[in-house]
Amino acid sequence: MKTILLVDDERNIVELLRLYLEKEGYGVVSAPDGEQGLALHARHDPDLVVLDLMLPKVDGFEVCREIRRRGQTPILMLTARTDDVDAIVGLELGADDYVTKPFNPRAVVARIKAILRRSEASVRGARPMEVGALRVDPRRREASVGDRRVDLRPREFDLLAALARDPGVVLTRDALLEDVWGTDFPGETRTVDVHVAEVRKKLGQDGPPIETVRGIGYRLVPPPREPVARPS
Repeated sequence: MKTILLVDDERNIVELLRLYLEKEGYGVVSAPDGEQGLALHARHDPDLVVLDLMLPKVDGFEVCREIRRRGQTPILMLTARTDDVDAIVGLELGADDYVTKPFNPRAVVARIKAILRRSEASVRGARPMEVGALRVDPRRREASVGDRRVDLRPREFDLLAALARDPGVVLTRDALLEDVWGTDFPGETRTVDVHVAEVRKKLGQDGPPIETVRGIGYRLVPPPREPVARPS
């Protein structure tokens, strides 16, 4: 049985999610504040943490930072704000994904399943991919630009790998959602936009650009081919 840690000070949300998660066969532990959340994380070593950002004692950002310092437990953030500021900060701290309140509990359960499935997905036997100075190694789950290692979160790596498999090909936001987050992912395409923005920053100026194709999606731009010299 996989264990989900719920860290939220809104009791009705915790009990609602507990009901739906237990119906799906998950074990659930919960904490009403960040301090207890960290204690339960250390005690139970959960398979995933559902983390509210606005918490008493220790806020969700600090909890996320500490959990990521300890290891790679997947984190699904809950935020009441509808803009991207909290989401971007949380993702930068190492969260895997986020949902905004209010939410459909079935959608949250589906998101949890998708995150767990992706975190367990095997990539053995996949060959490294090279696009210009970028090298993506799915087996080692490592990416580098030249001699510089690119530090990517799990979902960012999966997104970059999806783009690198078909350099120059435009992938729609829906296609990326299905490929990276899974067919049962209930979220919005804005999730793709937030992750692309983070990957762009981490690739930097020396990596291949990720081009936005307005109204469609994204593509990883390969370097121009050098002209073939014709014999004189």
